[in-house]
Amino acid sequence: MTGNIGKGTVQYTVTDPSDDPLRPRPGTLRYGATLVNGKVWITFERDMTITLQKPLLVSSFTAIDGRGANVHVTGGGCLLVYKATDVIIHGLYIHHCRAQPPSQVIGPDSKIIPLGQVDGDAIRLVTASKVWIDHNTLYACQDGLLDVTRGSTLITISNNWFRDQDKVMLLGHDDGYVRDRNMKATIVYNHFGPNCNQRMPRVRHGYAHVANNLYQGWEQYAIGGSSGPSIKSEANLFIAPEGGNKEVTWRLGSSLSKRTWSFYSVRDVFENGASFAKKGRAGGAKPHYDMRQRFRVGDAQSVRSLTSSSGVLKCSRGSRC
Repeated sequence: MTGNIGKGTVQYTVTDPSDDPLRPRPGTLRYGATLVNGKVWITFERDMTITLQKPLLVSSFTAIDGRGANVHVTGGGCLLVYKATDVIIHGLYIHHCRAQPPSQVIGPDSKIIPLGQVDGDAIRLVTASKVWIDHNTLYACQDGLLDVTRGSTLITISNNWFRDQDKVMLLGHDDGYVRDRNMKATIVYNHFGPNCNQRMPRVRHGYAHVANNLYQGWEQYAIGGSSGPSIKSEANLFIAPEGGNKEVTWRLGSSLSKRTWSFYSVRDVFENGASFAKKGRAGGAKPHYDMRQRFRVGDAQSVRSLTSSSGVLKCSRGSRC
């Protein structure tokens, strides 16, 4: 994410928690995330709750950094990264996001953007690339907590706390959208639960590396997919619920489509009777990281420690965290 820093970066501070989808005032989050040109690093003057009236479009080369304040984002549709690149979303509580009918919002260059029906996700990525979603706490939204759709790729989802949600994370738009075969996503050091039902994540077509995450139970399943995705589950800790389904995985699709699957577990740890039904050849799903993208995957026995700071960090203004 080096494109988000350096010469020319605008330091923007949110001072006003109000929201106007068409005429945002300077000092509001919508103004900074959508209308400031070039690279912008957004921080917050104080604790605040921002109730969005409509989905907020996040422009390319934007970092939203909630460290040093307790920042809650809620309301209509919440955050939308649409055809944007080099975006960081860090340190926010995002919750109780609601579905919205078709509407209009301000977009980059002060253009009015028509939006269709929005389902009520905390964060939705549409044809986005190079997005880092880190150290957020997401819960209790009307549809899901995080959708990565319509050709989005090079996505890192790290150190977040996902809780109190039916559908948690969707990677891939639908079974017919084959462009998502190019999707690459890394899901690492996250805490899922309590009270999560399914989609941690659910993957279509593309590739997901799911590593060093803590799964605090599930109802239907933890990791699932359709349309022949490649999923490498590595050194996660799966704690099955006391009652009900102990199986981690879920698959949807014909026998023919399953032949192309690579869906396997490496060095995972299973507690309370959890099990993982593998599909395809181990080693068949590879992230193909370059030298800058590679990271060391810890031992699954260390996952409780590795995820102990998942979610919004507790740090004061001016501290390093």
